Amino acid sequence: MSLFYVSRCHDPWRNLALEEYLFLSAPKEPLLYLWLNAHTVVIGQNQNAVKECRLALLDAEGGKLARRTTGGGAVYHDLGNLNFTFIMPTGSYDISKQLDIIVHALSSFGLKAVPSGRNDLTCGGGKFSGNAFRNGSEVCMHHGTLLVNADVSNMTRYLSPSRSKLASRGVDSVRSRVINLSELADITTETLKMAVKDAFSESYGSMRELSSADFDEGTLEKLYEKHSSYRWRVGDCSLSDIHVESRFAWGDAEILASVERGLIADMKLYSDALDCDCIELISQALVKCPLTCDDIRHRIEGIEPYGREIAELLIGTI
Repeated sequence: MSLFYVSRCHDPWRNLALEEYLFLSAPKEPLLYLWLNAHTVVIGQNQNAVKECRLALLDAEGGKLARRTTGGGAVYHDLGNLNFTFIMPTGSYDISKQLDIIVHALSSFGLKAVPSGRNDLTCGGGKFSGNAFRNGSEVCMHHGTLLVNADVSNMTRYLSPSRSKLASRGVDSVRSRVINLSELADITTETLKMAVKDAFSESYGSMRELSSADFDEGTLEKLYEKHSSYRWRVGDCSLSDIHVESRFAWGDAEILASVERGLIADMKLYSDALDCDCIELISQALVKCPLTCDDIRHRIEGIEPYGREIAELLIGTI
């Protein structure tokens, strides 16, 4: 037996609130959640919103900024982009098997999708899907995008990735990396929904559809308040005593920090790294840390997998 839910809402804050609700509820059966957002930029949990998105332009043109609970980079969503979420009991969690669901679904349209890089799927020479992940004690989450007929011009219009990030991937722009599946086959978000559901059912058994009656509205509303809040979506980017950034094999890292009496009084580590927990542990460990090479190394270089490189980046500024 497996579970599924298809959102009829296009509000990114509500859709992401529901996704987090489903994750926190720790279902005992494999769960597939399908959803679409209208005119939205979604950034990773640890990204700097001001640097990743042209916020004023997005707001002026009626768009919304959202922040997800997983790592990775910024993406543009509209109604031509189908989002999928797998929430799996830890014993059933298998990223390769889950990606095969998408590959199998696309094969029904005569398309051959292949994994690429750290978290992408490609088809016909272009990227159509980016994926990100979240681990819990009882369940794990794997979600991603599926570009069907999205307005790709808005990706370059609203997203502002660093030139170093693009250069590291050997491309000149966001647009040059992506492809809509509708360019390759007769496919829509509705027909793709059905194909993904069928492929999921073939792998995990007969499906029971969830309804709003299965959700606690009070808890869901609190999560909506979180996801729609300015504090969650944008946060505080005003720290300025230390500002350093670099690109590593695993992604970008940017440190903003304030210093008082030789201690790091407050700091924020922004990153598109996929391991959100590591980024958060490093951030917590550096608060109140003396601003010396030995103390910084002692606090964070043992935090795997990024601690040593972040330590050397920060030490290089003092």
